[in-house]
Amino acid sequence: MARVDPRLRAWGWLTRRMAPVGTMSEAEVTALQARRVPVNAVTRWLFGAVPAGVEAADRTVPGPAGDIPVRVYRPAAAGSAARPLVLYFHGGGFVLGNLDLGDWICGTVAAQVGAVVVSVDYRLAPAHRFPAAVEDCFAALDWSAQHAAELGATGPIGVMGESAGGNLATVACLLARDRGGPSVSHQALIYPAVDMTAVHKTTAGPSTPFLTDADIAAYHRFYLGPDDDAAANPWASPLLAEHAGLPPALIQVGEHDPLRDGGKRYAAALRAAGVTVRLTEYIGMTHGFVNFPGLTRAAHQALSEVCAEQAAALAGHGQLDDVSREGTAD
Repeated sequence: MARVDPRLRAWGWLTRRMAPVGTMSEAEVTALQARRVPVNAVTRWLFGAVPAGVEAADRTVPGPAGDIPVRVYRPAAAGSAARPLVLYFHGGGFVLGNLDLGDWICGTVAAQVGAVVVSVDYRLAPAHRFPAAVEDCFAALDWSAQHAAELGATGPIGVMGESAGGNLATVACLLARDRGGPSVSHQALIYPAVDMTAVHKTTAGPSTPFLTDADIAAYHRFYLGPDDDAAANPWASPLLAEHAGLPPALIQVGEHDPLRDGGKRYAAALRAAGVTVRLTEYIGMTHGFVNFPGLTRAAHQALSEVCAEQAAALAGHGQLDDVSREGTAD
C-alpha cells in the first residue's frame, strides 16, 4: 500500500483533537453541531468554495417533520441545453455537517455538468435518529423532482453524496425504485457507508485519519440508537438490499479508508444485479479526502471524475463503462 498523504494525516490528527467524536457524549455532540466553521481565506482554501459563474440560494422544501433547509446551485449563464437535476447529501456520520461544507462539491458540479444541484440539510442524530435522515432526503428528492421546472432543471435526475451522504444517496435510489419514482438516472457515491453491521477493526485503528474504530462505533450509536435490529435494515445498510433496477453508479473509495472494503462490496453487489458501476480506488487517500481540496490534488481528480460520469449519464456527454480503476495520489 502507498503511504497515507502526510497532509491528510496531519489534518486528521488536528481534527481529532478539536472534535474527538469517538469519546463524546450526546450532549457534547449536540453542542458541536451548533458550532459553525468560520468563512475566511483559510477555510475557503481548505474546503473550497462556490466557483465563479455559479449562483447559490437558500430556501426550504417541505419534509415529513417540517421544512427542510436546502441550498440550490445554478450555473449563472443561460444555456439552451437541458439542465440535469442533482440532489446532494453531505457526509458527517449522520451526526455532523451542514450546507456550507458542500459549496465546493455542489458548485463545481453545477459549473462543470451544467446541472441544478440541490444540497439537503437533513435532520441529524442523535436528536433525530434513523430513519429521520432517510425520510428527509427522499422527501427532498421527491419534491425537487416534482418541482424541477421551478428550480430551473429540465433534464434527468442524479444523486450524490459522501460517507453518510453516500449511504443516503443510494438509499434514496432504493426508495425511489420501490415507491415508483422519481426516476433517478445516476448515483455518485463517494466513500459511502453501506453496511452498518460491519466491523472495521481490520482497517481502522486509534490513529486512522478522520475515522477511527471509536468514531465508527459512536456514529453508529448516535444514528441507530438502542434498536439492535436497525443496522440490518436495508435503509441503514443498503448493501443488504435487493439491487436490481438501481441506476448506474460511480463509487469512489480511498486506499486507507476503513469504509473502502464496504464500497468495493457494494460495487460487486450492484454488478451482480446487472447495474453498471465505475469503481475507483484513490491511492494514498483517507476517508474524507474529497472534502479537502486545498490539501490534496486527488480531491480535484475525484470530483472531476464525478462530473465526467454525471455528464455522461445526465447530459448525454460520453459513455458510461463498467470498470474498476485506480486514481493517483499527489
